[in-house]
Amino acid sequence: MARIVSLGSALQDIYLIDHDDFISSKVGNVEKLGQIDVGSKVDIDKISFEVGGGGTNSAVTFARSGHEVVFLGNVGTDPAGQAVEALLDDEGIDTSYIVHPKNIKTGVSVILLDTKSGERTILTCRGASARFDNLNEDDLDLIKPDWLYVTSLRGDMDTLLRFFEKAKEIGCKIMFNPGKLELKEKKKLLGLLEDVDVLLVNKVEAAEIVPGKILEELLSHLKNYVKTVIITTGAMGAIATNGEETYRFGIYEDLPVRDTTGAGDGFGSGFLAALANGKSFKDALIFGSANSTSVVSKFGAKNGILYGDTDLHPMPIQKIN
Repeated sequence: MARIVSLGSALQDIYLIDHDDFISSKVGNVEKLGQIDVGSKVDIDKISFEVGGGGTNSAVTFARSGHEVVFLGNVGTDPAGQAVEALLDDEGIDTSYIVHPKNIKTGVSVILLDTKSGERTILTCRGASARFDNLNEDDLDLIKPDWLYVTSLRGDMDTLLRFFEKAKEIGCKIMFNPGKLELKEKKKLLGLLEDVDVLLVNKVEAAEIVPGKILEELLSHLKNYVKTVIITTGAMGAIATNGEETYRFGIYEDLPVRDTTGAGDGFGSGFLAALANGKSFKDALIFGSANSTSVVSKFGAKNGILYGDTDLHPMPIQKIN
């Protein structure tokens, strides 16, 4: 068991679920949200209220694997914020370090979900999760975590630097899953990677950080900055190295995809949850893949999150020499 801080966003996810109105259509090379006429009134099949955000998604995975978990982020005092904190409390996650900005509501995402493909279009008002500069890195002195798991902070490189430097000062390891706004700050991002122990990106993101087109080439360049690197490619699987072992692997199981929301969070937090429990690098990759597969097989980013004692079957995974 480890003590893990999950630093990132917290949102209420409102799902609008339908089997035909949200089917995508192609216009040129771009997929567009489907069969809705402007000005029309549309009947949908189902509505569901969930809790999302990369910070809370990851925190739930860690908690279900038996770790001591602290969520660190901004949440409003409105009903949406109460729903976020109630879920975290139910999962046994420490919410005492949550910051409640004055007169700012909790972030909300409206997710238009096509039940046939599992694809979704997300409309987000980030609210309290639009900013992170008010968070205090000195909280880490009090928490004394073994790991700091960080998802996107909306390109706030100064806050990332403050937390990364504090983590290194107190001997805390860092796993980082940057977002598109961090990738736009390439020079600053490369500087931050010096403090990162585990980096998770997808193939497109990797190609924005370092030169290369094929996975092996991208991995080779990234491991010059971070010892442990994982590059995912969605349904095509992933490649990963810890500096000593390198693996290529596909998806854990070919299950119907119901909702891709939280897939990346499921993989990254699943990997770290297993690694922090003493699992081997290979087994941690398998658990991350299994967690991601389970997440996309359910509606909502948390309903499919696995528990750490879940029995897993073997999956195709190849060690590369």
